[in-house]
Amino acid sequence: MTVRRPSFFRQPMAIITLAMLTVLLFFAVFAPLWWGEQAVAADPAAINLSPSAEHPLGTDSLGRDILIRTLVATRLSLVMAFAATALGAICGLLIGALPSVLGTRAQRLFSSVISTWLAFPVLLVAMLTVILLGPGTDTAVIALALTMTPSFARLAQTLSARVGGSEYLAAARMLGVSRGRQFTHYVLPNIAEPVVVNITTSIGGALLALSSLSFLGIGVQPPQFDWGRMLSEGFTQVYISPIAAIGPGVAVVFAGLTFSMLGESLAAHMRRRSGQHTVSARKLGPAPRAHVDTAAATPAAAAGGPEPAAAWPAPLLDVQGLNVSFPSENGWVRTVQDVTFQIAPGELVGVVGESGSGKSVTMMSIAQLAPAGAAVTASRLAFEGDDLAGMPAAKAGKILGTRVGVVFQDSLTALNPALRVGTQLAEVPRVQGKKSRREAQEVTVKALQDVDIPDAERRAQQFPHEFSGGMRQRALIAMSQVGSPSLIIADEPTTALDVTVQRRVLTLLRRECAENGSAAIVVSHDIAVLAELCQRILVMYAGRIVEDIDVRLLATPEKLAHPYTRALAASLPDLDTDRAEPLATIPGEPPDLSQSIQGCAFAARCVFATEKCRFEEPPLASHAHGGRVACWHPQDGRPFTLTARGVEATRRGIDETSEVMV
Repeated sequence: MTVRRPSFFRQPMAIITLAMLTVLLFFAVFAPLWWGEQAVAADPAAINLSPSAEHPLGTDSLGRDILIRTLVATRLSLVMAFAATALGAICGLLIGALPSVLGTRAQRLFSSVISTWLAFPVLLVAMLTVILLGPGTDTAVIALALTMTPSFARLAQTLSARVGGSEYLAAARMLGVSRGRQFTHYVLPNIAEPVVVNITTSIGGALLALSSLSFLGIGVQPPQFDWGRMLSEGFTQVYISPIAAIGPGVAVVFAGLTFSMLGESLAAHMRRRSGQHTVSARKLGPAPRAHVDTAAATPAAAAGGPEPAAAWPAPLLDVQGLNVSFPSENGWVRTVQDVTFQIAPGELVGVVGESGSGKSVTMMSIAQLAPAGAAVTASRLAFEGDDLAGMPAAKAGKILGTRVGVVFQDSLTALNPALRVGTQLAEVPRVQGKKSRREAQEVTVKALQDVDIPDAERRAQQFPHEFSGGMRQRALIAMSQVGSPSLIIADEPTTALDVTVQRRVLTLLRRECAENGSAAIVVSHDIAVLAELCQRILVMYAGRIVEDIDVRLLATPEKLAHPYTRALAASLPDLDTDRAEPLATIPGEPPDLSQSIQGCAFAARCVFATEKCRFEEPPLASHAHGGRVACWHPQDGRPFTLTARGVEATRRGIDETSEVMV
């Protein structure tokens, strides 16, 4: 697709602003060269002359032409404003944005520094700086930079907070990208636009502030002069010749207005550019065909589910007693509780459950990508024999850097919008493989070709917003595979995709795992998606695994043991579903994990619950169907229907087991 952006130079305000800026820069460059000596040379014969053709603004108390001095002062006035703004912006970015790649403690520390700094009155900071360093040009610049730094820092802190919690930065940390590269390639480019607008607008304010300091006598000192110094000199004769103060006064207003208008023009252009992308469609290549192994086909595969995993001598991933907690006002909230499972090499495992059941948090914690503030503990968390439990995050991240690939949920936010797609894919071979830029580019193009992205070499040079949703998701799969990982963690990889694109993404993921021998954990709230892709399904509810089943059991729902798993399967409409009846739903709401839960978390929504269920938590134990289940009353082999009447009965707590199964 091709993206056309509205031109900045077509805006009337932008054209006027650029013309004004050109005038300022012209005099800043050439006025000191042409009239520099004349501006400082005293002429006793021309003291305090009134405006005339020779001296349009008159002369000062030493006979110097005021108009010439005003034009010559343009350079020093602008240089001081640029220097103060640049120094304040650089310090502000370092204080406000750099902590986003340094960790939670650094963020809290620098946030306190910024808040304390902002509490000091601006004038007091400037006066203290002058007292310590003495009046002068350098002092004025430093004083103003100190007053501007906290405002830039607060802006950078606010903007970088979003980037610091992004999936693409989390992936960069996992790959072992250095903090310096994270800051320069991931944080700064994504906060650049609003920062540039703020800097441009601040230059006008800096001009006014510096002129005020010079006017008060604590800025530029003789023989140097800027507009503020000239205003101070002209004020002494304002009653004799008022026009002496007009020249520098108009210059300050003109320059301040120029940079304010430039900032507004940039802001308007950026808003228009982000909201007016015109996309022209481009013919794509043919859809990839599903990879089917007819020799290994079984009745289960014919029914839509893949073959079960073989028995492997040693697990690829071994998770025992995983717990994840988050701090809250009322103490720690445990969102993942005692999760235990294993993944064999080459196995495709699905994780299903309602929103808030802990699926994504569990998988991201395993990949060492838990959200900031999360406390992750486990009795054992082993990957390919390396126990990550209790291991320092940096060391664990280095182990998982290329051995685990992650496909995030939202492809648009998972890709860095400020970097080209090829550059992002090249991070793995460059950081982990130590390849040259050219070698990494070749790997990147091949990876995009492998996921059926047409014209891969050109596409690698495009930005994420130039890709469709399905192409971005395929690019994420390519990124997860570029390092030939042993395990892929896909967090709802088909969310927000239409059915046809969804099928292509699932087929591609299955094919890539088959060709590379990778295992995969696929998180979804749609059990039908997992039934098509995976060999085994982990069902999660309220932060716990409540059932671990072979996907083939979904073809015979009466063999499912846990009431919650049965309800999920029964909620899926099929071609035989009566359209006159309302869709079946699971009544009630998931429990509030911030409150203490006794017994089985599903008891409040289950018609089979007894007093034992409400007070004793069922363990996850082996079951006759070959998997595991956490239920005191597993419903083995009992037929069920989930109807509107049954749902009402469940809400009333009536045990109508012949018509309801939850």
